Amino acid sequence: MLTDEPPRKPFFILYLDGPEYAEELRRLAAWVEGLLLPVYGGEVTSGAPWCPRWWEHPEAIAYLHGLWLAWQERTSPRATPSDPATWHQNHLWPTMSTLRDPAGPFAGCKPGGHRPKDRPWVERYEDG
Repeated sequence: MLTDEPPRKPFFILYLDGPEYAEELRRLAAWVEGLLLPVYGGEVTSGAPWCPRWWEHPEAIAYLHGLWLAWQERTSPRATPSDPATWHQNHLWPTMSTLRDPAGPFAGCKPGGHRPKDRPWVERYEDG
C-alpha cells in the first residue's frame, strides 16, 4: 500500500539532532541517573570504570540509549512476566560489561575526571 507519508527513520538517538537529540539525551540522563546507576552502577574501580561525564562518549550514549529502549519495551504494560529477566540477561549485563571494561569507552576516566578519547584517523573513501 502506497502512502504520501515520508519514510520514518529509526528511533535511535544517533539519528536525532538539534532539539530532538537534546530532549532525548535529557530523558536518557534522567533514566541513567535516576534508575540505572543507583540500582546497577556498582563500585567504580580501575577494573570497572565509569565516566562521570558519560554523555561526552558517543559510544556510551549509543549503548545506553539502546539499553533504555529495551528497558522501556521489557517493562511496559505489554511486557510478559519474564521480560525483566530477559532484559537483565540479554541487555543489561552485556552493555554494562562493555561500557565498564577496562579497555572500553571509559578507560582512563575516574570519579571526578573525564578523559576525552582520540578517535582514529580515517581517510575518506572514494569509489573507483
